[in-house]
Amino acid sequence: MRTIEENVWFQQYPDEIPRTISYENKPLPAFLEEAAEEFPENKAISFYGRKWTYEELLKDAAAFANEIVSFGVKKGDRVAVMLPNTPQSVISYYGALMTGAVVVQTNPLYMERELLHQLKDSEAKIMVCLDDIFPRVMAVLEETRLEHIIVTSIQDGLPFPKNKFYSWFRHKPGGTIVDIQYGNTIHSFERIIRRGSCQLPEVNLDPKEDLALLQYTGGTTGAAKGVMLTHFNLVSNTTQCLSWMYKMKKGQEKNLAVLPFFHVYGMTVSMNLSIMNAAELVILPKFHPKQVLKIIEKEKITLFPGAPTMYISLLQEKKTEAYDLSSIRACISGSASLPADVQQQFERLSGGRLVEGYGLTEASPVTHCNLLWGPRQEGSIGLPWPDTEAAVLSQRTGEFAEPGEIGEIVVRGPQVMKGYWRSPEETGRAFINEWLLTGDMGYMDEKGSFFIVDRKKDMIIAGGFNIYPREIEEILYEHEAVQEAVVVGVPDTYRGETVKAFIVKKQGAAIDEEALSHFCRERLAAFKVPRAYEFREELPKTSVGKVLRRKLKTGETEPRV
Repeated sequence: MRTIEENVWFQQYPDEIPRTISYENKPLPAFLEEAAEEFPENKAISFYGRKWTYEELLKDAAAFANEIVSFGVKKGDRVAVMLPNTPQSVISYYGALMTGAVVVQTNPLYMERELLHQLKDSEAKIMVCLDDIFPRVMAVLEETRLEHIIVTSIQDGLPFPKNKFYSWFRHKPGGTIVDIQYGNTIHSFERIIRRGSCQLPEVNLDPKEDLALLQYTGGTTGAAKGVMLTHFNLVSNTTQCLSWMYKMKKGQEKNLAVLPFFHVYGMTVSMNLSIMNAAELVILPKFHPKQVLKIIEKEKITLFPGAPTMYISLLQEKKTEAYDLSSIRACISGSASLPADVQQQFERLSGGRLVEGYGLTEASPVTHCNLLWGPRQEGSIGLPWPDTEAAVLSQRTGEFAEPGEIGEIVVRGPQVMKGYWRSPEETGRAFINEWLLTGDMGYMDEKGSFFIVDRKKDMIIAGGFNIYPREIEEILYEHEAVQEAVVVGVPDTYRGETVKAFIVKKQGAAIDEEALSHFCRERLAAFKVPRAYEFREELPKTSVGKVLRRKLKTGETEPRV
């Protein structure tokens, strides 16, 4: 097996990036404590004009921690956080980790069926959610082990008078009002923060063994699995990220956080990176191109991690060139392939550097990235990060492939997961010895740059979201008119890929695209719902009856209705 000293990609490393790093063996919240001690008056969070200093953020996180301890939360218990990007999501995340609890990040777009699976599988004890989401939580409550629900609102994070305007807007005719009866098990987030002790909880954690996060990822063979990430996994990947961005100065940067924190990519390169570097986290709960442009100009954003669809949208926005984006120094694009023309146009517009990175949930998530300040190769996902080994397994031999030979990319390093939650068989299938199988097919060139050519798995990446066809197919099969259903990802100029469903109707059944779309929207998060449907008399299959998805993706001619 190759050793870390032999890795050819080190030849491309600039002197500023270390080949190996001495990682601090600390739990993740320790970096919030250090930032608050070193930069107490520095701005930690900015949310539509309301600011938290690092000292204030630490106090709020400690207050949250002490209150959930009073609810019975102890080390190892799971705390689910179902919030969009808000100050409350940062406070809940770090507050829960301070108690030794394990955070379960839950997508706020999830419907009851998706939510129920995560809550039942993780056996979460506490749920933090928005008031808008509260009815969905209550709909599944009896089937879970939830003991307490903490409810917040967007307005809880807004400054005066925006919080009052927000409240008025919701109470006017047509506004959304959710009736919440607070009591012994349903709590107001604001009241918890006001009454909680600011004394830091004492908990004995082993960062290399104790879990910080259960991050659910879909599976092509069944329900979503909980990826077990330890404190050390997350600290390592965030430290690697800082080493890659070696021009970033501690206590002086502004990070635009529009990537969702409930996605492991946004959690690491936006939230955790900012806390570790004592940067100001400028938070937006949703991506709106014009709003993002205004924020970059007004706040003088220096770091803007995103997804290709975001950069494409900004370039397509009217009067983009009228905004001053010159404060941007670095952008790492992930979740999908970054088109070269988008990269070049955005760099010309901002003057900053935009590069493509690569990773997966099971690796916290980043394993590769192009150099921000150095040569890069078009179409490449870049070089492995410090202490990260990567290789390609030959399809012919099962051994390490030669440069240029296509095979499955495998990785290992300190950021790689402990395993799948309560799934030893799935964990076993994910590894070969210490190497994590990524499921992506690619190759390495002679200089150590890696390239993706295809996905071994059928996963679809649309607008930065990972979508697993089997989950959607199972929903489609629940419809009484559907005989067969296959879901694939097809190219989309905006989302990278979009979801398309191929349907064979039952004999004599009547169903159309609109009806199927409505059926799916009641059962799936909006980003998973197929954007296109094609009805066929039969689907292309192998001699043993396996559907040929590739034929459907490439549009090879088959009988249609």
